[in-house]
Amino acid sequence: MARSLTFSLAGHDYTVEPAKIDRRALYGWTEVRAFDDAGRECTLVSTDGSGTVIIPKDGVALGLMSNGRWVERRELKTVTSDGRDARLVPSSFGRVNDLIRTATDEEFLDCSITGFYHLPGADPALVAAVGDDIYRFDYCYLDSYEPSPGFVMACPVDGTPQLFLFVGVENDLEYIGLDQIAVSDEDDDAATAEDDDIDFGMF
Repeated sequence: MARSLTFSLAGHDYTVEPAKIDRRALYGWTEVRAFDDAGRECTLVSTDGSGTVIIPKDGVALGLMSNGRWVERRELKTVTSDGRDARLVPSSFGRVNDLIRTATDEEFLDCSITGFYHLPGADPALVAAVGDDIYRFDYCYLDSYEPSPGFVMACPVDGTPQLFLFVGVENDLEYIGLDQIAVSDEDDDAATAEDDDIDFGMF
């Protein structure tokens, strides 16, 4: 049974069942396979630091060490940059997600979308309430200390508005500005010429 999300908008609660849209079905995919001279498919293996010991597939794993002692993941504690305990955000599927904040087009486009869901069968009242706006909320599939930005918007499908959920990662973009000083190509050419005149024998 599909998990359901509950949204609260304009004083009403609405329940929807997200249907994940497979990117492979939209864009296709490629696979890279290696074969030996006899036509047998090769298996990926690893080697140790010396390159002399072959480690078969699934023979390498990650571990957590502290002062030479093995640490179990359950012993770890998540804290903020100032040392305080981080707040655990409950799963979006186990709470009511309030749609109270609208996002701008730029805010949405500044995110790299990692998940794309159709919300079929959404209440027409919810679709109408969303309208042309983009609503943002904190999304997490499981309980998490780092929720992802989730966006709910309506898009026309065959002339009928349908609701979609986008989950993304916020990009840290730094705008430099238009008043930066440009570097002349002539200066670059002169610097290259000076580099060519260096006598490496003097080192």
